Formats: sequence, structure tokens, C-alpha cells
Amino acid sequence: MIIYSRNRRLRTSETLRSLVQETVLTTNDFVMPIFVMEGSGKKEAISSMPGIFRRSLDLTILECKELFSLGVKAVNLYMKVSENLKDNTGKEAWNQNGLMQNTIKAIKDAVPEMIIMPDVALDPFSIYGHDGIIKDGKIDNDSTNEALVKMSLSLAEAGADILAPSDMMDGRVLAMREALEENNFTDVGILSYAAKYASSFYGPFRSALDSAPVDNQDIPKDKKTYQMDFHNSREALDEVYKDVAEGADIIMIKPGMPYLDIVSKVRESIDLPIAVYNVSGEYAMLKAAAQNGWLDNDKAIIESLTCIKRAGADMIFTYAAKEAAVLLNN
Repeated sequence: MIIYSRNRRLRTSETLRSLVQETVLTTNDFVMPIFVMEGSGKKEAISSMPGIFRRSLDLTILECKELFSLGVKAVNLYMKVSENLKDNTGKEAWNQNGLMQNTIKAIKDAVPEMIIMPDVALDPFSIYGHDGIIKDGKIDNDSTNEALVKMSLSLAEAGADILAPSDMMDGRVLAMREALEENNFTDVGILSYAAKYASSFYGPFRSALDSAPVDNQDIPKDKKTYQMDFHNSREALDEVYKDVAEGADIIMIKPGMPYLDIVSKVRESIDLPIAVYNVSGEYAMLKAAAQNGWLDNDKAIIESLTCIKRAGADMIFTYAAKEAAVLLNN
């Protein structure tokens, strides 16, 4: 028997495999989430995410400089907000002298070419840990949108390049886009968390910011009334189409690896850039397995991120961005 077609012919050496490689991971693919805290000279380890820290603004600047030198050219900002600044309105989110705004300004001064993508959501600023304003025991969509617009304009004025609304309120992309246009922030982009699922993989992130929903019988116990049901996929396309129509520049799918089917479906359906969030729970699982000797840390990081790109991601938000950049550069 003669086998004319042998797929293994193109796998016989590293050089040949590289010639036919379909997906190439580079540092240009990464966005690094950054946690910022008040104070100076402070750096606190996040126990549930080995290698990840909360940093004060001065140390955040040093981290951004190092990231940019490694080829990571975008950061996604989150603030650890003092409890005395939290309320039900989230008004600290649009304080022009707030920690988020001052962080944006400082990064722009120190690393002008770094792309800054601040998170737009109320949960770090809320006494309830929810992404929206509570009214009559429910998340009020429209008053939340009004707050998100105020936050968006404040961040745009501070120098943000791309706003990243992660709240999942209906209609917020349109409200933000109209406000940005009306206030001459036409070049500020919107990266919409269009298909953000109510996932159990967010736990380590919420511990990093103390932003989990509080245990109060008078308000929703979780975020399932606004984040998507993980059983659904067609609904994700509906969310994506609506955000595209409302003026989103980039579409986010979150979480990452357990949702690569969603990434693939969206990639086949739209032409806009797609961002995928390799979330804290995914990162923590890999790190825990590596620390126990069950996985090769370096190989698993590169493989997992490559698979996310292979599924259709144009950019990957990942806590492993710095580590992966070092591996790729070497």
C-alpha cells in the first residue's frame, strides 16, 4: 500500500514546523491587567494569583516601564478603592483627582506610547460590590448608564486611549459613544465587554479588589441579572451585534479558555478586533498545577495563550502577559 498523503512530512523538524505554523504568538497580542492601590512604595502580593501584585502609583509606573521594554504595549487598569470612598452611586469613579485618573495621567507622562485601557464599571467603587446602582433591591440599568458616562468622560479627560466597560448594562456603549462624540473625545475608543459571562472563574480577581457582591438579602447575591448565562451561546452573538451597532471599536469575550467556542463563533461573524480575557481563575489554576509539578509552567502559559489566539483573538488580556513576554523574547 502506498500512502501518497502523509501529514507527518511537514512535522519532521522544528524548522519545517515553523514554516507551516498557522498561529504565531507575539508580545503585540498582550494587554496586562494592573491593580493600583493608594500610598507610596507599596507592593502587596495577591495570594490567589501568584506573581501578581497590587502596587502604589509610583511602583505602577516602574512596572509599566518594564512592561513596555518587554514589548507589552497596553495595560488594563483597576483600582483598589478605600472603603470610605465607596457608596451606592460610585461617584468616586469620576473624581478628576481620583486614583484612576491620576494613574492614567502618570502613566501617560512616564510612558507616552503605552496604550491605557481603564476598566469602566462601578463595582470597585460600590458599597455593594455590584457593577450598577441599586434601586429597590435591583440593579438599575439606566441610572447606571448615566454614572458610566460620567466615569467615561472623566477617564477620557485624564488621557485614556480606550475605555473598557465591563459592566454589561444594556445600551451603555451607545450612551458612552454619544457622550464622547459630543465632548470632542472622538479618538477615544470603546472596548466593549460584549459577551461577559457570569462565571465562577472570577474569584481571585474579586479578592484582589475586594469587589465581590456583599452578602445582603435585600440585593442580588450575584451578577447573573446582568452578566450572561454560561449555558448560552446564541445570546452572545446578539450581545455582540448590538454593541457593534452602538459604536464599539473592539469586542471582548470573557472568560477565555472555557469559552473558546464563543470566540470562534464571534470571529466568524464580525470583522472588528476581538479581545479575549484570560481571567484570574484560569491563571490561578495553571499556577496551582505548575506549583504542584503537574504542569510545565512555561509551556502551559505559551500553549494556552496561543490557543486563545488560534480561536480568533486579536488581543489577549492576561495576567501572564509579562511572564509570556519574557519567554517569547528569550
